[in-house]
Amino acid sequence: MHGSLKLSAFAGLAAAAMVLPATLLAQNAPPPDHPAVTVKGQTYTPRSILSRNMGTEADQTMQFPPHKVIGNIYYVGTKTLSSYLITTPQGHILINSTYERNVPVIQKSVADLGFKFSDIKILLGTHAHNDHQEGDAAVKQATGAQVMVMKEDVPALRNIKPGGKEHPIDWEIGDGEKVQLGGVVLTAHLTPGHTRGCTTWTMPVQDGGRTYNVVFACSLRAPGTIPPEVAAEFVRTFPKFRALPCDVPLGDHPAQYNMIEKHAKLAAGGPNPFIDPQNCLGEADVQEAMYKATLAEQQGAAKK
Repeated sequence: MHGSLKLSAFAGLAAAAMVLPATLLAQNAPPPDHPAVTVKGQTYTPRSILSRNMGTEADQTMQFPPHKVIGNIYYVGTKTLSSYLITTPQGHILINSTYERNVPVIQKSVADLGFKFSDIKILLGTHAHNDHQEGDAAVKQATGAQVMVMKEDVPALRNIKPGGKEHPIDWEIGDGEKVQLGGVVLTAHLTPGHTRGCTTWTMPVQDGGRTYNVVFACSLRAPGTIPPEVAAEFVRTFPKFRALPCDVPLGDHPAQYNMIEKHAKLAAGGPNPFIDPQNCLGEADVQEAMYKATLAEQQGAAKK
């Protein structure tokens, strides 16, 4: 697929509530809890970051109050796993289906906001881990949405088969390609390292007579052991990510952009706390510091 995509409506299918046994954390065994890095006065370790991102098993499934983030962008995920609904007059776009067992939770959040789950026409994702894209088949079954994925993540996605179901892939997209629906234009940015096809999505949004740049960040977390090919990816990814225009930083885990604290401020009234350009690079600062410390530790061990 090349260039922009414009999709007409697809018929929705009946929603299916699908609940499976708990899946293991997406990243397998816990990483070693070193090194430690301190960024802006806060200390992080690999386990503290993973715990911050994932929370408890209940957190991963618990509906977080669905809410408007800005413009036509809404949060419909759980307490620790992000899912975003982007509404348009021609149907809607969903970013991240999360675990398959969470699809009914997302469906309820969409309905609670007054929208129809069956009106989702496009399903996107940030990266090929179960906690972000395991539910793709269930969403497609319930809505008929077209599933669009970064081509570098296709092999990993094909291995995500909850209950033996094949992973749906309708379109393979490349770095810099655009997805369009109902006046919304999303751009896919390949930001590999966490996975080969880690995809950061950006879009402009109108709110209050102004235009803001929204960044749906893919995880920048490096593995506990960093092979040379992954190190090479991160060398390209961090400066590329830092160069993205940003007014509204979002992430595939709510903790990456302090969603819970911002939502509390939103409920209290006042300026929209999700408009937060000064913290657009906060998560990148943490993850790049951890990446460099891990690589230095790894290289030091190799010299012994």
